[in-house]
Amino acid sequence: MPANTMSKAERDQSHARVFDLSQHPLRELNQALHKLTPGSNETAWEVLHPMGSHSVAVGVDQPVSIDVRGSVGYYCGGMNDGGAITVHGSAGPGVAENMMSGSIVIKGDASQYAGATGRGGLLVIEGNASSRCGISMKGIDIVVHGNIGHMSAFMAQSGNLVVLGDAGDALGDSIYEARLFVRGKVESLGADCIAKEMRPEHIELVQGLLDKAGVTGVKASEFKRYGSARKLYNFNIDNADAY
Repeated sequence: MPANTMSKAERDQSHARVFDLSQHPLRELNQALHKLTPGSNETAWEVLHPMGSHSVAVGVDQPVSIDVRGSVGYYCGGMNDGGAITVHGSAGPGVAENMMSGSIVIKGDASQYAGATGRGGLLVIEGNASSRCGISMKGIDIVVHGNIGHMSAFMAQSGNLVVLGDAGDALGDSIYEARLFVRGKVESLGADCIAKEMRPEHIELVQGLLDKAGVTGVKASEFKRYGSARKLYNFNIDNADAY
């Protein structure tokens, strides 16, 4: 194919820096990513044979695209601040932990506490997420194509969690001001989490996140909204049974 007819993604991929973790230690990959400076022409990276390695592409702070060809272990993309990371497989616990900005897409499933304490950016899980998805989230947007496990969004402070499937027990336990949207059934709600009205501004918000996450054939109006009843902000003896 002539170069001038290639898409930008194809051109970027053809010039990607390839890092094979079966030939080089993970430390070298992360060090190389950490050495990137603003304006670097190394904007596309491809990681081969991750073999479940932990802490792949942690601490990325430049707007680079990283394709990981396989499944990863703990804390992939942790503290991401501007990178666009795609895992062509599944992810272990803590993917996108404390993410600041950018995006992380998991093509498979994600284990426990995906997006934990995330402060910004977009996490997309195209499969299912395990327990405690979005725990203590602080501004991150999370879109899960499948189901999420129990205690998800525990102590979630801000941001949005959009779930196309079902949610497990104790959704939103001790939630603050994060917004939860679930299309399927919710096994149970946690302390101080209640169903709320789905207003036009919420439909617009969810539709925008679905579009960003590449979801088609699903209407934002099909989701239900959940959030804080605001009874646990300060101790009140009348609400003691809710603690």
